[in-house]
Order: sequence, then structure tokens, then C-alpha cells
Amino acid sequence: MGTTSSAMTSHHASFADLEDAALEPIVRPGRLYWFIAAQLGLLVLIGVIAGARQLRDGLGVTGLNNRVSWATYEANIVYFIGLGYGGAVTSAILRLTNAPWRAPLTRLAEAMALVTLAIGSLFPILHLGRPDRVFNMMIHAQVGSPLVWDMVAISTYMAATIVFLYLPLIPDLALCRDRLGPVAGNLRRALYQVLSLGWEGTPAQKRILERNMTIVAVVIIPLAVSVHSVLAWLFAMNSRAGWNSTIYGPYFVIAALYSGVATVILVVAGFRHAYRLHPYIGPQHFKYLANIMLVLGLAYCYFTAAEFLTEGYKMEGFGEGEGAGSLLDAMLLGRYAPLFWGWAIVGMALPLGLIMVPRTRTAPWIVIASAIIVVGMWVKRLLIVVPPMANPIMPTEWASYWPSVTELSITMAGMAAVPLGLMIFFRLFPILSVYEIEEVAEAAHGSSGHGTVQEG
Repeated sequence: MGTTSSAMTSHHASFADLEDAALEPIVRPGRLYWFIAAQLGLLVLIGVIAGARQLRDGLGVTGLNNRVSWATYEANIVYFIGLGYGGAVTSAILRLTNAPWRAPLTRLAEAMALVTLAIGSLFPILHLGRPDRVFNMMIHAQVGSPLVWDMVAISTYMAATIVFLYLPLIPDLALCRDRLGPVAGNLRRALYQVLSLGWEGTPAQKRILERNMTIVAVVIIPLAVSVHSVLAWLFAMNSRAGWNSTIYGPYFVIAALYSGVATVILVVAGFRHAYRLHPYIGPQHFKYLANIMLVLGLAYCYFTAAEFLTEGYKMEGFGEGEGAGSLLDAMLLGRYAPLFWGWAIVGMALPLGLIMVPRTRTAPWIVIASAIIVVGMWVKRLLIVVPPMANPIMPTEWASYWPSVTELSITMAGMAAVPLGLMIFFRLFPILSVYEIEEVAEAAHGSSGHGTVQEG
């Protein structure tokens, strides 16, 4: 690939075609749109009903108990917030490094970051059992508590993610304002008029926008690192065996980036196919993202090996259960071994192998590998949370936990809400960042804005 906005082929698409492609989900969502939205909406509705039942009957409808008080909901918190972290940071790093191939992907990655972060932020409230007491955490905050700082970090990161998504959206909102007309309807036209902030594309406006986009991209990286580090410290600052680790901060950060990039690949693949974005998002984009995912996956393997090897060598800090052995034995040889080795072989080794082998370094196989990673990393988050909670502190039997139908329904609703939220978002806003693609193309070709956008 050269310095254009996407991988080079012999085809060229005009900027007018680019604008049509970006606006297509708003104007013509497609015949399957409402069917898919209805199926996803049904899953979300089932989760809402399960959440209402939990609110009525209390946390007794979950599989939680006096011994295992953190489980699926905590795994979901780490998982969904991690996905949002990975999407936003990937986009920010690519923007700061001025990678020209990023342009068709940024809107999808940043929208995914916002949706997954919003969903992940709901799970701490669900776990409270009494959502009406969220306000108490604010007015009676204990500044020494990681929970309080986690709440502050997530809310701050949410605000930064919204700004990060909104800034490059301003020129495209002006495009919607000027091009869609009555097709958009009165409500959306009013929305575009207000949110476009009077954008006319003058050189002064572009300089201000570029400067602010760079500032937010710089800020969002350390902010995102702090969010997932604080989330890791919720576990690491507990003396419970299995969590008492000094590497949990970077371990969680790498895991978030790893699963986040995999999710970006799935989102890009899904919307690329649904809206025929092949002229702008080509196979080379998947290979570049796969390169990033491979490096992060190998780093995550290293952290996992470091964690288990050091604890296994010392064999200290693990509570003994009657006939159950140590926590490490339970993970590698005991009750959690099928889940752990299933994740290690199928969820980690297999997708990394698919990415490494040249024959399978194709877009379809990269998407399959990403899907396996997304599922596998949720399993790994569950393994981080549940076994240390089930491990007895006193010499007694291991505690038992199995997620209830309520927890599984709410979790599935969270999974379904990601594509549904993105579908709704792109019914309102352009799916491609027209402004960024045109800027990169003009910089590469010295065009005045009436040239071509090279396909991927």
C-alpha cells in the first residue's frame, strides 16, 4: 500500500460515490435492516425483562452467593469496557501516527468504542442490586476506594470518547445537512443543523478542527490506560489469591487492546458486507489490523505465561481446599481446567495460528479468528473473576457458582446491543468519515477535492 487512504487497486471511486456510500445507511438501510434489528431488539428486550425481574426480586435470581459475590457481571464490566478501550485507542494511535489506511475505519472503530463503553457502564449498576443507590456512591464517595476512582475514570473516559467521535463527525454532519434535504426528515435535519456548528469547510475551520482532533487523540490514550488500570486495581488491590498481582494493570490494558482490535475487525467486516463498502475497505485493511492483533495477542500470551509461571514456581498465596488443591491446580488440572485449556487452545492458540499462517491470512479467516478471540476473551475474563472468588480462604470446600438464566439473558442482551446500537447510530450519522478520507486522498494526490478515492 502507498500513502492513500486505502489499499491500492486498479479501481477508483469518485468523492461523490464516497459520499453516497457514507450516506447510504441513512437513506437506504437495506431490506434486511429491520429484520436484523428486530432479532437483536428481541434479545435486548429479553435482557431488559430479566433485569426488571432482578430489580423486583433482588440478586437472589442470579447465581451469586455469599462465597461468590463477583462473577458474570464483573466479567462483563471488564469485557465491554475493554472493547471500548481497544476501539478508541486503536483509532487514536493510528491518527497520531498518521497511518493513511486508517481513514475508512475510524468512524466504525470510534462508534464501536462508544457503544461498548455505554453497555459496559450499565453492568456495575446491575450488580448493585439497588440501582437507586448509585447516587449514594457520588455523595458519600470514599476517596481511597478504587471503586470510586473507577467510576470517575469511566465517566471521564466516556466524555472523552464522545468528543473523540464527534469532532471528525462535524464536517460529515454538514454534508448531511446540505445533501440529504427532505429525505432526512425534519427531526434529523434539525439535528444536523445544530450539530454541524455552522461548518463551511473554510481553511480556518479545518485548522481548528485538526488541532482539536490531535489534542483529544493525545489525551484519550493515557486516559484509556488509566481507566483499565484502575479497573484492574479493583482486583489487584485485594489480597485474595489469584488477584494479588502487580502485573494486573498492564495485563488488563493489553487484553483490552487485543479484544478491542478483534471487535473492530468484526464490526468493519459486518458493515462492509452489509453496505457494500468494498471500494473503501479492502482485504489489506484486515491484514493491517491482523498485524496489530497478532502483536497484542503475543504480548497477552507473554503476560499470561508470566503470571502462571511465577505463581506456579513459588506455589505461595493459594488457599487450600479440601480435596480441591490450589487455585493453580484447579485452573490447570482441576475443575476449571476444561474451560482454561479450551480458552488457551481454541480461544488463543488457534486464532493466533490462523493469523500467522500465510495461507489463512485472508480477510475471511482473519474475521473467523477475530470472532474466536472475542468469545475466548470473554471466557478468560470469567476465569479471572470466578475461580479466585470460589477458592476458599479458610480450609473448607470450594464454593460453587453457575450463571443463572437471568445473568445469561442480560449478558446476551449486552452482546446484541452492540450491533443494534451501531445500526441505530449509522441510521443517523454517516458510516464513513468522508472528511478524513478526502483529506488523506487530497494530501496524497495534491487534489483540490474533485479527484478520486482509491479503493481497497
